[in-house]
Amino acid sequence: MIRFKTLLPVSLAALSLMATTMSAQAEEVVNVLHNQQDEKIRAAWEEIRQDFEAQHPDIRVNLEFQDDSAMKQRLPTLLQSNAKPHLYWSFGGANYRTRATSGLLADITDKADGLRANISPGALSAFEIDGRLYGAPYRLAQVGFWYNKRLFEQAGVSADDIETWDDFLDVVQQIKDAGITPIAAGGGERWPLHFYWTYLAMRIGGQDLFNDILADKASFDNAAYIRAGVELQRLADLDPFQPGYLGAKYNEAANVFGNHQAAIHLMGEWDIGVQRSESESGEGVNDNDLGYFSFPAVTGGQGDPSATLGGVDGWAFTAGNGTDAAVEWLTFFLSPENQARLAEQDIIIPVARGAETHVQNPHMKVIAENIAHSSWHQVFWDQALGADVGGVINDISAELTSGDETPEGAVERIQEAWDFR
Repeated sequence: MIRFKTLLPVSLAALSLMATTMSAQAEEVVNVLHNQQDEKIRAAWEEIRQDFEAQHPDIRVNLEFQDDSAMKQRLPTLLQSNAKPHLYWSFGGANYRTRATSGLLADITDKADGLRANISPGALSAFEIDGRLYGAPYRLAQVGFWYNKRLFEQAGVSADDIETWDDFLDVVQQIKDAGITPIAAGGGERWPLHFYWTYLAMRIGGQDLFNDILADKASFDNAAYIRAGVELQRLADLDPFQPGYLGAKYNEAANVFGNHQAAIHLMGEWDIGVQRSESESGEGVNDNDLGYFSFPAVTGGQGDPSATLGGVDGWAFTAGNGTDAAVEWLTFFLSPENQARLAEQDIIIPVARGAETHVQNPHMKVIAENIAHSSWHQVFWDQALGADVGGVINDISAELTSGDETPEGAVERIQEAWDFR
């Protein structure tokens, strides 16, 4: 009896330690690396993380944040080390593709039924390489035409009448005839103009052609992309841009649009806030006067008019770390319910099916629905194709509008850059 009393506390302590040890051993950790610095967004993610762990007591998620420059510097080395996270923040595009085909990412295709069930195919395609999945998108952006309803009314035109590129050119001419600058453009930075050439190439050439080029089964030097240059020069021939547009930066173009000095601005949804903040009044084109329409179809083109151009950023699984627990976390994080929570706070344009109905801002809501119904959501080509090729596309887009390059010369230069990538 005395012996039992002596041993009992020891045994209970040992059992407790054993249970703790077993629990710790049973707990699986998922490490996630991100560059998000917005405290509001971090707080929203933390709530989702806590909900996940409450439902998955055997999985612990670590959300590690680094500033963007530090993450970019660290990532190449990190991906080849044993300290790499399970998941890291990534765009779809050239770097993602290179890392996937180089074996630096984990193929989670066979574990992705939940992701495929929740996420629209157009968005998910940005993270597919040759039909295999190495990550998943988190949020979307679309480039389209923002327009000033008051200036359109003053010019006697309607965005509802624009179904084709020819319709668009007619509207531009009518606006110009009314004494209004039709389009604001930040040609000095060149990338804003690449939206025109890229969209035209997508509308004329279609997705199959672009995929064949990526697979080296076709060339940028093709009739469809030459026509894209021809069509862009048809627009430039109307002299539609504000004076000095080839030297203007994006923010200066947003200022012109926000000051009601131009009727149209081809840009992403971030322009809602930028045109406002850059305007002299600080109010810009208010929500009542601000309109939006998608890039129109091109007559005779092979591209689906529902296809969208924009940004897709999300998460990539590092090699060896596409574990069941990591996939489970991402599936939960990207579920329609959690995407809806973030959309309601105007944090994202979601990728999950049905979550777009929870977007509150009316303009972001339109874009969300566009992307949700898009057959092909393409990452900006100056990102998707890497810096070298993308830089050439930016250059030729500006030079086509200025008349310093021919449509034929433009595609030759892009293909040359592609050959030397």
